[in-house]
Amino acid sequence: MQQTRIAQGTSYYLRFTKHFPSVKDLSSANQDEVMKLWEGLGYYSRARNLHAGAKQVMHEFNGQVPDNYKDLLKIKGIGPYTAAAISSICFGEKRAVVDGNVFRVLARIYGISFPINSHEGKKYFEDLASQLITDCEDPGSYNQGLMEFGALHCTLAKPNCQSCVFQKKCIAFNTGKTDFFPAKIKKKPLKDRYLNYLIYQSGNKVAIEQRNSKDIWAGLYQFPLLETTSTIDKLENALNLGEEVKHILSHQRLHITFWLKNEPLPANKGVFWVSLKDINKHAFPIVIKRFITSKLLPLAPRLS
Repeated sequence: MQQTRIAQGTSYYLRFTKHFPSVKDLSSANQDEVMKLWEGLGYYSRARNLHAGAKQVMHEFNGQVPDNYKDLLKIKGIGPYTAAAISSICFGEKRAVVDGNVFRVLARIYGISFPINSHEGKKYFEDLASQLITDCEDPGSYNQGLMEFGALHCTLAKPNCQSCVFQKKCIAFNTGKTDFFPAKIKKKPLKDRYLNYLIYQSGNKVAIEQRNSKDIWAGLYQFPLLETTSTIDKLENALNLGEEVKHILSHQRLHITFWLKNEPLPANKGVFWVSLKDINKHAFPIVIKRFITSKLLPLAPRLS
């Protein structure tokens, strides 16, 4: 659910679990099938890790999800937060869950000024959270309650301090610094990238390729790509199919332009033809998916 609204994420969850009702079903699926169901949600590495993790559960844990923190950490894609959540909520292990909501609650109540996005800060909060859960009889409910308290009561903007049960103890409230906590180190500026997607067509078919590198969107499909160091206004034997599209990722700002190429497709390894009626069977990054729906498919009569 990171940077995704619950209303949007829920439909993906329900569709995903209906299609893959068991770990075995997910482990036996092919990657294209998994990525297609994930299409549009973002953070595609999580889909790949979920798929790889399901295979691990089947092959290394006899099809049973581990019931403890240490073994859960062995599964690809599961880090300390997820392992603590599963082990405490599902199996009652005393492992503290520390997410953004928990960071905020603890930072305000205890007046902790360590930046939550620093190594030192994360270590301090994790140690504190671990101490607090030591004597807890129901760690799963405790963790869920603390996360919900941060999400619904001790919110980032306009926290409900006047009816807060921690009001007397809360350093942030008593010093008038609720807006200061939790502290963060400013992020580095976004890296700009300029992506030019080339639309080659033959009758009612267009050329696409799969991204297999360790770059963004690995495993998804795209049109043949020309990456430049800045925005280009013209491209030889090509028609600009619209204004530049800006797409923001966590660490990158993408400047994307689509070009209709008026020349034969060069011999590019990995590029293949797909008919427009079947193009939506492949999983694309959301920005390309929108282009296909709004621009490319309406052009179909002119391309055939």
